[in-house]
Amino acid sequence: MPEYLEKETLILGCGNILLADDGFGFAVVQRLNKLKETNSKLDSENVGIIDAGTGASHFILSLIDEESKVKKVIIVDIIDYGLSPGELTKLYPEDLPNIPKYHIDAHDMPLAGMLNDIHDKYGIEIVVIGCQYKHMSAPDICLELSDEVTASVDKAAEMVLEELEK
Repeated sequence: MPEYLEKETLILGCGNILLADDGFGFAVVQRLNKLKETNSKLDSENVGIIDAGTGASHFILSLIDEESKVKKVIIVDIIDYGLSPGELTKLYPEDLPNIPKYHIDAHDMPLAGMLNDIHDKYGIEIVVIGCQYKHMSAPDICLELSDEVTASVDKAAEMVLEELEK
């Protein structure tokens, strides 16, 4: 069993750092890793902070079963919910559209089916901290987040810490 399945809480930062605001999940993971030094809520014994990139979340989540110790999964990613750029929201399994498709990413929420299954089968709490993107550069490469999304990184990290208290 992978080490991260021995954790009680998994924080998955999703996205592609090459596509502008899609690097939001990675930026939040970087922020949380810096906070680990001074914040006991991010205790590495109980909390796994993972840069899940563009597809690792599917593989990580597909390994969760009744033997895993995971009780909560927090996914951080950009979303397209028609909000103001940089606006943050929390989504729960019942909020996620169930879109069947093979390519896995949290922008269209095709992970919803898998997240709902994990929640329903194993009683694992699921929270998505989504940030409305302003700019997705695909197919062009852009390594910078928009100002609005950059301004939301610290607040998203705070939202993750709040979830760890629950």
